[in-house]
Amino acid sequence: MLEHPVTRQPFPSPVPPGTGWPDDPAAPDTPVAHSAADVRRLAGTDSLDDLDARVSVCAACPRLVTWREEVAATKRASFADQPYWGRPIAGWGAPDPAILIIGLAPAANGGNRTGRIFTGDSSGDWLFAALHATGLAVQETSVHAGDGQRLVHARMVATVRCAPPQNKPTPEERDTCAPWIAHEVALLAPSARVVVCLGSFGWAGALRALGEAGYVVPRPRPKFGHGVEVSLTGPSGSVTVLGCYHPSQHNTFTGRLTHQMLEDLFLRAREIAGLG
Repeated sequence: MLEHPVTRQPFPSPVPPGTGWPDDPAAPDTPVAHSAADVRRLAGTDSLDDLDARVSVCAACPRLVTWREEVAATKRASFADQPYWGRPIAGWGAPDPAILIIGLAPAANGGNRTGRIFTGDSSGDWLFAALHATGLAVQETSVHAGDGQRLVHARMVATVRCAPPQNKPTPEERDTCAPWIAHEVALLAPSARVVVCLGSFGWAGALRALGEAGYVVPRPRPKFGHGVEVSLTGPSGSVTVLGCYHPSQHNTFTGRLTHQMLEDLFLRAREIAGLG
């Protein structure tokens, strides 16, 4: 039977669906994916709201379920007094974005804590500062899901929707999760004109999802690089895939990525998308 009940997990901290957490897309009766086959079936919805809800309760990867919930139960000491989301992270932002931003996965004590990708971690501090400076976010920071942050003409998604140990999902976990982003890309295709890929993992995930959504991806696939642009043709016209170094501490501390580089890239995304 497809619509499994939400099952009790080994750790008690994750927020149950439909209990009032800000921006929780799920209800207590949202169907839960417990296998790769379930993910493929449940991702096939024509409703972005339904997709977000189903993503947010997915339990298809046992290692990731255990890790995200263990982190939510034990907590980092600096966040010991805060509740943790402890569930998969749905995409968020404009429902009809001109710019789609794709990252790797939620941070264990960032998105896995706050319930929104890039919210509440150091990478997000850099990212939101650049988005605000270029008119794509209403605030220059985002610290929790109810802080009033809003994306303008943009939406954020993760290639893998659960926080993985050491930020490294396995190939099997990546493949199990892939239908979520593939169907999200397909639903957003009518409005999306630019896909900004944060890091090589986001780049590879975006090209794969765009290919599954009907876009013609060159073979061999284009190589990732900061500022690399690739135009693809698909069912809803053309979309430009734009590479961006991930705003990780490694890249920002070493100067590989600067604030100006990040702002310039999003200004370029606005230009391509026709936002001025």
